[in-house]
Amino acid sequence: MRASLQSAGTAAHAAAGARRWLVALVAGLATVPAGAAGPVAPGGAAADDTQEVRRQPSWPAATRQRADELVAAWLGSIADPAARARGAEAWTASFPATDLLDAAMAATGAVDPRAAVAAASVDDRRGLADLAWLGESSVAPFERDTLRAWIGRELVRRDRFDEALPVLASVDPVAAVDPAAVLFHSAACQHWLLDSQVAITTLDRLLERAGEIPLRYERVARLLRADMAGLEDESLDHIARRMRDVTRRLGLGRAGARTRAVQDGVIESLDKLIARLEQEQQSQSGGGGGAGSGSGSGQGGQPMDDSRPAGGKGPGEVTRKDLEAGEGWGQLPPHKREEALQQIGREYPAHYREAIEQYFKRLAAGEEQPPSR
Repeated sequence: MRASLQSAGTAAHAAAGARRWLVALVAGLATVPAGAAGPVAPGGAAADDTQEVRRQPSWPAATRQRADELVAAWLGSIADPAARARGAEAWTASFPATDLLDAAMAATGAVDPRAAVAAASVDDRRGLADLAWLGESSVAPFERDTLRAWIGRELVRRDRFDEALPVLASVDPVAAVDPAAVLFHSAACQHWLLDSQVAITTLDRLLERAGEIPLRYERVARLLRADMAGLEDESLDHIARRMRDVTRRLGLGRAGARTRAVQDGVIESLDKLIARLEQEQQSQSGGGGGAGSGSGSGQGGQPMDDSRPAGGKGPGEVTRKDLEAGEGWGQLPPHKREEALQQIGREYPAHYREAIEQYFKRLAAGEEQPPSR
């Protein structure tokens, strides 16, 4: 069973390395302005003759022209001329240094002080400001969707995925100023929280406009989709990701019922995995048959219990060695000693190796007397 776990652990470690790169890439790309997306091939994705025919996209592309129209319609609905002027000035002053969602948030905060307070609360460790006022009929849909989309994106950048997901879920990408950002960051939350099927659905929707969305979104979305499609529930990889999520939650100071539930689920899954591996090992051992099976001789049968005598029939004699002058018990040649330490490191917990190393150091310094022969 140990070999099975080690083999599975090696694979999980390799997958974890690729996954850490992927997560870092997602976090890093989230900070790049939309204008820095990179080149798109002429004709977009449709220029690739090998690509399958895609269905009609279910959401509009984010363009400056469309965003200008949305902002103009929103500002036109505001009765206060001073507020309209502040919003228009903030919107136009945001370009070309920022992206559409940041520009819309700047205009929203200039018009409504409550939006600015809510945006500042993203960095408050006590939690977000109360957003109940967004449900009031007096709040325009543009302001509501912009604030929720912006807050959701910022929470994702801070690894607060479980808080970001419900905020982003309340935004309709069709009406958002930057639909691609809403879909991408929603999928990032679902990917981290291991909601595989929902994540794949969201990523497929995002990729409806492959070739039109920022290139960084498209490439990472394809990586995330492949990762989710290959993830097996209750596998060692799946368990390791949930353990990583517990570490994230605790790092954010989230030690409540939700975190404890994830921890309990990890323990339950590990118990199931160990039981399955033991059952597989017993099945393989039992299928060998013959006199050696279960005989305790260690030849192809089930491993001997630690508490049972081996029952060997040898004479019990060992080759004696006379120590030369200056030699002592346990004083192995350096290369043999290192070989023994490496073996201990592979087969036993780390503190065993540390104890052996300290023992050898004390022997070399004359602080420890070797046992008599």
